[in-house]
Amino acid sequence: MSTPSIVDIVHSHSLEGWSERNKAAFGALFGTPGGRYPQSAEKVLSLRAPEMSPGSGVTFAAYISHSNPTSGPYSGLSFVMFPVPDQPCLLGMVVGTQGLEPDEAILGRPGHARKAQAICAWLNNAYGDGKRIAWAKQDPTRTDIPIPDDVKRDWPAYKSAFDRYGNVVYALFRPTENHAATEAAVNAFLDLLMEERGFEPLADHKQSSEATRSAWLEHLMPSVDRQQVKRLLDSRRYAIIQGPPGTGKTVMATDLLREEYEGRGRSIQFHPNTTYENFIGGLTPVHSSEELGLRFSPTPGFLMEIAASAKNDPDHDYLLHIDEINRADLGKILGESIFLLEADTNFDRKIDLPYDFGEPFHRTFSLPKNLHILGTMNTADRSIAIVDIAVRRRFAFVSLWPSMKVVNELGCDLMRRAFRELLSIFVEHATPDAFALMPGHSYFLEKDRGKAVERLRDNLAPLLEEYLAQGYVGGFAEPIRSYLQWLQSL
Repeated sequence: MSTPSIVDIVHSHSLEGWSERNKAAFGALFGTPGGRYPQSAEKVLSLRAPEMSPGSGVTFAAYISHSNPTSGPYSGLSFVMFPVPDQPCLLGMVVGTQGLEPDEAILGRPGHARKAQAICAWLNNAYGDGKRIAWAKQDPTRTDIPIPDDVKRDWPAYKSAFDRYGNVVYALFRPTENHAATEAAVNAFLDLLMEERGFEPLADHKQSSEATRSAWLEHLMPSVDRQQVKRLLDSRRYAIIQGPPGTGKTVMATDLLREEYEGRGRSIQFHPNTTYENFIGGLTPVHSSEELGLRFSPTPGFLMEIAASAKNDPDHDYLLHIDEINRADLGKILGESIFLLEADTNFDRKIDLPYDFGEPFHRTFSLPKNLHILGTMNTADRSIAIVDIAVRRRFAFVSLWPSMKVVNELGCDLMRRAFRELLSIFVEHATPDAFALMPGHSYFLEKDRGKAVERLRDNLAPLLEEYLAQGYVGGFAEPIRSYLQWLQSL
């Protein structure tokens, strides 16, 4: 029966035979036929499902480390069910009240928290119908931090469990009447628990497990397409696509300009020498018949030029694509024109210019509502970054992540393996800042195995070596070095 037996317990609304029913469901998880995990996996877990008399405590069933004693408080990582009257059992990932041991390394690893949060985000998105049915703590090791008050208010039926175990719970699922959602949550939580113990589902469950994993991985690295970015630009007008190298940020922006905007606009690139005069406008030398042969004349910059085109064609949208927008000091380049970058305003925003720039603005500059600005920004480039809050709040930020789907479609078996193994390193070990450096799928797009080896050595390896040299992956340098050694062995 495997996990359906657990789902039946969750939705039974009864404590009758609590201990025996949980023993049967626990035993059904292991071995063939029917089990989800190998028989050997049963040796690393123990079941706690005591029969509790009324008023003696909070009833629970917990799958805990086999290293714990047979009774009394336990420690380490566990999967727990909390039954309450007239409601389905609350499901959760919990740290035993006796502390983190023997699982402090698991619970303290960024990847464990990252995966628990992704599972809960997926459950909310896939089964919540607009309501929160799952919650995860930022750091499972912080057993000094209780469940937030808003979660307690949303799920009052489980007050007794929150009061007793609220500090040690770090991921929760509140079942609805949707049994399929409960089974998805049980499978995801148990697969995570068993993965941390070194076990994978048996062959009969491998496909469904991989489908579940792929679903919640999407919430670690959500996919974004051109149509989504266009809708964002339609509503916000000013946006920035950010992401690690190789995710196709520039390609997406140029495709947007060519397809959705039908070529109306232009692409430019920022660099440290880009100035206000280049971007907005200023005095530039021009040849003249005067004695010196030169004079200074007001000359529109990139923004003023495309704003003029958009203003003269109000029936169509125009796009200014700024590549490498974080390579220049955007606050300095914009100057007082930052005042114009407000998508929602009840009045026409204008600024006075120091010179007459001619038609159509002369000495008063404004941005027409059919002009959109899209920046692309490499999160791996730490040399210069947009830090000005006044600038940041005026742009909508969207992240473009590496895509396993693209690699599966356009890469060979070696490329798929190389991507999966590197992604696993980043998921498991990277801090939030370092996670944004995961190399994009363009490094893994090669069908020919011989060319794939060259691409990995010549393109990917130098990037990872630069990460090491700059200290960007200092917290997990050894796994990266080991990965590089594997690349060299190909």
